[in-house]
Amino acid sequence: MLYITGDTHGELRRFTAECLPCAEWATEDSLIVAGDFGCVFYQDQRDEQKLDALAQLPFRVLFLDGNHEAFPAIRAYPEEEWNGGRIHRLRDNVLHLMRGQVYTLEGLKLFTMGGGYSIDRWLRVPGKSWWPEEMPSDTDYEEAWRNLDAHGRKVDFLISHAAPWETMELFRQQGIFSRTFPEERPLQDFLEAVRQSVAYRHYYFGHLHMDRQ
Repeated sequence: MLYITGDTHGELRRFTAECLPCAEWATEDSLIVAGDFGCVFYQDQRDEQKLDALAQLPFRVLFLDGNHEAFPAIRAYPEEEWNGGRIHRLRDNVLHLMRGQVYTLEGLKLFTMGGGYSIDRWLRVPGKSWWPEEMPSDTDYEEAWRNLDAHGRKVDFLISHAAPWETMELFRQQGIFSRTFPEERPLQDFLEAVRQSVAYRHYYFGHLHMDRQ
């Protein structure tokens, strides 16, 4: 089975039976975190302890990067091909799903696009609590389109951290958000273009700390 959540921000409680919907897990099950995983953030022993704890879980933890991650530390882990896409392997069962990849899991195709803008950037310290790699690069976008084209622009799930532009507009119309953040607009526009040009069944994203259809 595949389960999807978001924005765990390094809270190990989010990976316990108290917070998870399934009582019985198998090694082939996967919990996907749609960004702001947060278990690689402090760049010290605290991160290692959290990853070691996750390594004891009876299922896989697959995560997209969000905007609150220590990107250089994540990218220092071994990179490999896995189920059709590129990953960083942090532990045997803890994998970083890289930007612009298409994976096949349980017969389903998943497109992943991490990254986002930190609206609290002004409160953060470069290299300690904020990293410029939080937003995708042109290379990330180009690889994403290459991989989508290779799959005929047809997948089962689109999973990102940030939201497509029109989705954010809908939230603003509903009064959930009143501000726009032009710094994130290139990513939102890219995700909107993906949403409109790719055939898919379901779209999931994090970033907004809400549980909504």
